[in-house]
Amino acid sequence: MKVDLRKIRDEAHGKYPDQREYLQVVESFLDKIDDFVQKNSEFQNVAIIRRMLEPDRIIDFRISWLNGEGKEELHRGYRVQFNRSLGPYKGGFRFHPSVNLSVLKFLGFEQSLKNSLTGLQLGAGKGGSDFNPSEYSEEDVMRFCQAFAAQFFHYSDIDSDVPAGDIGVGEREIGYIFGFTNMLKRQFDGSYTGKNFYSGGSRLRPESTGYGCLYFAEQLLKDVGYDAEGAKVNISGSGNVAIFACEKAMELGMKVQTLSDSGGVVYCEGGFTKKMFKFVKEHKLKNRGRIEEFAKRFDLEFSEDKKPWDYSCKLAIPCATQNELERSDAVTLVENDCFALLEGANMPCTNDAVQYFLENGVAYVPGKASNAGGVSVSAFEMTQNRLGYKWTKEKVDSRLRKTMKYIYSECSNYGGKINGHTNFVKGANTAGFVRLYRAMTNQGVL
Repeated sequence: MKVDLRKIRDEAHGKYPDQREYLQVVESFLDKIDDFVQKNSEFQNVAIIRRMLEPDRIIDFRISWLNGEGKEELHRGYRVQFNRSLGPYKGGFRFHPSVNLSVLKFLGFEQSLKNSLTGLQLGAGKGGSDFNPSEYSEEDVMRFCQAFAAQFFHYSDIDSDVPAGDIGVGEREIGYIFGFTNMLKRQFDGSYTGKNFYSGGSRLRPESTGYGCLYFAEQLLKDVGYDAEGAKVNISGSGNVAIFACEKAMELGMKVQTLSDSGGVVYCEGGFTKKMFKFVKEHKLKNRGRIEEFAKRFDLEFSEDKKPWDYSCKLAIPCATQNELERSDAVTLVENDCFALLEGANMPCTNDAVQYFLENGVAYVPGKASNAGGVSVSAFEMTQNRLGYKWTKEKVDSRLRKTMKYIYSECSNYGGKINGHTNFVKGANTAGFVRLYRAMTNQGVL
């Protein structure tokens, strides 16, 4: 039977014409699963596919708070509880001026496929606020987080909704929200992940997204017979994901050449040294400094105009934000003989860039596969909180490696080949879709 998925796409455009990011991910998803759906009658219930694209509910709330000067400030807060067919809603909070419902719906839907792809019992959600922590003092960040928690604490519970961090929400912000939530609820229930280790956090949680991305890359290189030793790697961003992707790449013997922030990109032709990395790790993650200062400290090339993709590399790993890598960047990477691109951020490549990679023989790995290490270790943190004791670093790392290997296998099984490489984008979307579809079918119309 022929199933017209274009009708679902057109319906989404008609209902949400201004939600650009959400429509982008819907179009990409429907395109990637179309061939599989046409060939497999089990997955042709259009009503389930349509329902899969819609969040269960959207929580929209006002956040009023007094800053350190005693002045009232006003922000919006959101939680998109997207799908709980596989477990409690799970996904991060993002604090950034760009936060809106389109961005959060895109992130929430991507999270539903990513969490499904891990094979773990995780539903999906995403939330946040248009608040920008970088513009406020430590005390004001705490005040805002407590005001945010006061509005949201009714909805968070280890059995229903377990948020974590994202852009603008790190261990500090999670700590403030989690602590205030515990006070309001008068209980300690592990309803957040990404917590400080001493507040119930897991070993390797900060490192997990970046590490997992490199474990996926390691498996990819191994399968095609490439040696990771000496491979040139270009990374964008300089937050948690980028820094720990850099750390693991260097441990694997790769040469990491670039990092970036909103001010520009730093480039080191021979790859960063251990001394350089030690400095930039503390400079960015602890001191929240600028990447230009790192470049000046070690006399490295810095450019406000270039991107990491302007430099030749074997592996490209965008870790900054959505749609940072456009078709023109993809063209440059192909011309410079890039072998593979693995997304560390969520949807950092435009659809046009992805298509160009696929057409020109670059092994492209979407974020729902390559950056799933973060949510995987979040699930391990939930397990540890329920059990009441900590796993060792070695156990967490071993479980993370196994999960990334499982995701790689699922992508390979469902992806097929395109221009000599596994079609990871098709494989990731299809594998995530299959598990989620079957769970939704089993649970009836909800």
